[in-house]
Amino acid sequence: MLEELKNLVPKFLKPKIPLPQEISPYGVSQPPQNNAVKIPRIVAVVNQKGGCAKTTSAINVSACLAQMGHEVLLVDMDPQANASLGIGVDIDNLNTSIYDVLINNLGLDKIVVNTGVKGLDIAPASSVLSGAQLELADLLGRESILKIALRKHCLIKQYDYIFIDCSPSLNLLTINALVAANSILIPIQTHYYSLEGMRELFSTIDIVRERLNSELQILGIVATMFDGRTKLNRQMLQQIQEYFKEMVFKTVINNNIKLCEASLHKKPVTVYDGQSKGARDYMNLAREIAGLPLEEVKDEVEPSPETAQQGSV
Repeated sequence: MLEELKNLVPKFLKPKIPLPQEISPYGVSQPPQNNAVKIPRIVAVVNQKGGCAKTTSAINVSACLAQMGHEVLLVDMDPQANASLGIGVDIDNLNTSIYDVLINNLGLDKIVVNTGVKGLDIAPASSVLSGAQLELADLLGRESILKIALRKHCLIKQYDYIFIDCSPSLNLLTINALVAANSILIPIQTHYYSLEGMRELFSTIDIVRERLNSELQILGIVATMFDGRTKLNRQMLQQIQEYFKEMVFKTVINNNIKLCEASLHKKPVTVYDGQSKGARDYMNLAREIAGLPLEEVKDEVEPSPETAQQGSV
């Protein structure tokens, strides 16, 4: 299985797409005329394996970029609605959600709400989105519904970045996100089974690029939930870097309790505790995505599990 992945990876080893301010919707180098709308960087945050910090990454990268002064929209395309919950949306009292955009042809401007973080909006989801998978199957142009909705919304409000939090399965909702996006962010846990699961994801991306969205590129792969104290995690990080080469971000998201606490308090980690290691990691990832130099992060000195166990004996 990993040999198949090795054969797929070279197809994606291409220069990353330019920053949003450099993207031209006209395919020409001169500036657009007549106050034409700038195309934002639309990022699908995707991995079919659950528990890899996909939603945590979508929330916190979006919040960090907004705090850096960018206009950002977070689109929740997961029926579990964890991105909506994790940023403080009361999903039980939503009158409209992303479901209505996909199925009832409602405009995104009718459902988008501000998150409380300046510059960050969200198109929330609720549990009714779970029924959209079957309903989408009978609709004409079902793979492009989100893409069309985003383009229409960008005529109303311009964003620098749009992040789409996808469900942990490769279904029609995820396909909609991949067709709407121009880039993909892949969080991957430093675990062997995570590497095994990348084959199916890369195969799907390859098919989408060939048949539905030739502009789709991989923005980068970010290692998450990393525990540098263990030899296994260090080995897996090295293997991920060897497999995917320059596609892997320099920033690594370390295990940090503040990330879990921030989710419980329904806030981005930079709002909950901006001085925490988790906040610094995600701010560096946001800087790397924005093409800015990284800030030096001093690792907190912690004993390894083996050392801690020996000291307690």
